[in-house]
Amino acid sequence: MRQETYRFTFIALVWCVLAPAAAAQVPQAPAVFSSRSELVVVHVSVLDRKSGFVSGLPQEAFTIYENGRPQPVSFFRNEDSPVTVGLVLDCSGSMQQRRDAVIAAGLGFAKSSNPQDEMFTVNFNEHVWPGLLPHMPFTSDLDELHRALLRSTARGQTALFDAIRAGLSHLEAGHEQKKILIVVSDGGDNASTSRFADVLNDALRMDAVIYTIGIYDQDDHDARPELLRKLAQATGAEAFFPRDAAQASQILGRIARDIRSGYTLGYTPAPGGPAGFRTIRVEVHSPDRKLSVRARSGYMAGQP
Repeated sequence: MRQETYRFTFIALVWCVLAPAAAAQVPQAPAVFSSRSELVVVHVSVLDRKSGFVSGLPQEAFTIYENGRPQPVSFFRNEDSPVTVGLVLDCSGSMQQRRDAVIAAGLGFAKSSNPQDEMFTVNFNEHVWPGLLPHMPFTSDLDELHRALLRSTARGQTALFDAIRAGLSHLEAGHEQKKILIVVSDGGDNASTSRFADVLNDALRMDAVIYTIGIYDQDDHDARPELLRKLAQATGAEAFFPRDAAQASQILGRIARDIRSGYTLGYTPAPGGPAGFRTIRVEVHSPDRKLSVRARSGYMAGQP
């Protein structure tokens, strides 16, 4: 009995000595805002006065500003690299007469793209569903993409915002660094559970580039072209409004050229910056010609 008491006392004394040191080594719960810096990726398109895409510029031609302060460029790429790209197609009743033209335009886009691009489609009316089969999240096969496009329908209402958010979520699973979403719709929405603010917030939290193609009749009062334009500009892309569905094929060809001739820049922001929206501005310098640049307007920093 006495030996057991001594043993207990010894263990208690050892614990009293070691416990403070052990407690000091226990990792503390991380703070909400971490000081760890992450690379901010910016996809850039450069155009000349004739709206032709300009390639072959060196890294020294670019300057990036975050919240008005220049940032050192730590990553630069200007070659034609494979991308992850999704086609988000409006399959509501208002698109019924344009369905065949949109399918042909989508296939033409794929033929003009890098053969190694990984692609997918998202169809939507009041519901949202993938065009590819469940076992195939992405494809580089033109025949598979054609079959995915043919699985679209043209009936029902329009859940545009839900579809874009689904497309952005699918993009995140892509393997390529540059991620593109192409939205073909009239911009109207009468069936989503999401709001446009949710879509814009999701887009600004990732480095996706969202091109929009607004196809609608002039007497269509449900069309919202201003939303399509705002989404494209915020992500560094362009909004197009063809006169008819047949012109969509030319527009998608232009988008394919834009993607293949663009630049990807990256920088590491200083740690400890404020959470929330941070502005991005990119300047391009050329001694012999005037160039314009298109890039995303900013990004959301900090926890969602």
